[in-house]
Amino acid sequence: MDYIPNTEADLSAMLREIGVASFDELVAAIPASLRQFKMELPPAMSESELQRELGAMAARNTPLDALTSFLGAGAYEHFIPSAIDHLISRGELYTAYTPYQAEASQGTLQLLYEYQSLICAHTGMDVSNASLYDGGTAVGESAYLALNAHPKRNRIVISSAVHPEYRQILKTYTAGMDVQIVELPTRDGLTDLDALAAAADENTAAVLLQSPNFFGCIEPMQRAGELIKPKGAWFVAVVNPISLGVIKPPGEYGADLAIGEGQPLGIPVAYGGPYVGFLTSSKQLIHKISGRIVGRSVDTEGREAFCLTLQAREQHIRREKATSNICSNQSLMALRTAIFLSLLGKRGMREIAELNLRRSHQAAEAISRVPGFALKFPRAPFFNEFVVTCTAPAQTICDQLERDGILAGLPLGRFDAAMERDLLVCVTETKSTANIERLAEALGRAAGQKV
Repeated sequence: MDYIPNTEADLSAMLREIGVASFDELVAAIPASLRQFKMELPPAMSESELQRELGAMAARNTPLDALTSFLGAGAYEHFIPSAIDHLISRGELYTAYTPYQAEASQGTLQLLYEYQSLICAHTGMDVSNASLYDGGTAVGESAYLALNAHPKRNRIVISSAVHPEYRQILKTYTAGMDVQIVELPTRDGLTDLDALAAAADENTAAVLLQSPNFFGCIEPMQRAGELIKPKGAWFVAVVNPISLGVIKPPGEYGADLAIGEGQPLGIPVAYGGPYVGFLTSSKQLIHKISGRIVGRSVDTEGREAFCLTLQAREQHIRREKATSNICSNQSLMALRTAIFLSLLGKRGMREIAELNLRRSHQAAEAISRVPGFALKFPRAPFFNEFVVTCTAPAQTICDQLERDGILAGLPLGRFDAAMERDLLVCVTETKSTANIERLAEALGRAAGQKV
């Protein structure tokens, strides 16, 4: 039988409520290639044949550690202590999901409690939920929260310097809603604060800024907050957690929500994840944020015990009043980030952030000396990413360097045709002086060729 045994009457009632005549009409907007496909599977194989086949397929990939990578843009290569892989496999902690019989899962509750405590300490915020799927999800959820908290406001203002994929996720989240998305222009790599002051009005539920932004530039978040607060809108800061080792955390410049991608905190670069989104808030918003809050208490015998203190899960029984559609989290990835933060501590996080800062500026100076290459935003402060304008289309440069085993960065023409010659370069603590010199030399060779 079907997993969901809906009768014809059930289906008709649901379609009538949605306002369509048939299921085909409901999914008509989905491309036909996704609705009509057939799996072309080869004939059955023995186990040994299948292992050989899969091994041959896997060998066509090039692992990241076989290349020198200067890719970033939301997925960063950082040093990962070996202790993390050993500790996450402990049976009392190992889970990727969320507790339903919560208090029976003391290990899961403890890891979430430690994660929430560490994320709050790191961001300077009061409250953290139990994590989200990824940074893009956190952007969408923050907009939902702001709109629910301001039912008479329907405008979300977001900087165009926020990651373009995050902005697309926000549009997907709000599709079909009476919500106006306003994108702020940039000036010299930073959000135009004059445009921000004009766009944020009494109809604005939230303003989202990213710092360091998509171009790696550090935004004037303190000043932005001063422009946002008088309008009564929420100030949502999208942050790179590694940068907070040297940059003022969101809790110190008055952000209402601090969100972002936790992948830099002990999670390896992977094509598509899994990653982990973090969402933190001020104490005043504790009853509004999505997901769960884990607390520490004692049991009847006075022993330490962890419990679910709050869980905003109206979707269980009052779905039309739900503040969020998030039903789960990324507990296994949250555990990795908690262990990473515990192992490094305050001093370690500062040292790793300083290394990112120094190495990226070292690389920017080296590349700037190569004829034909220049920093696109030379006056803007940056953390571990920066944009280089190339002598030829950035994709052409990247293709040439990849043949030498170097991933030179991310060509920005993929997001904006006007930036065809612009390359986003990321340099973390994993890159040595020799790596940086090799990149500069390879760029020089590429510039000397006819492309």
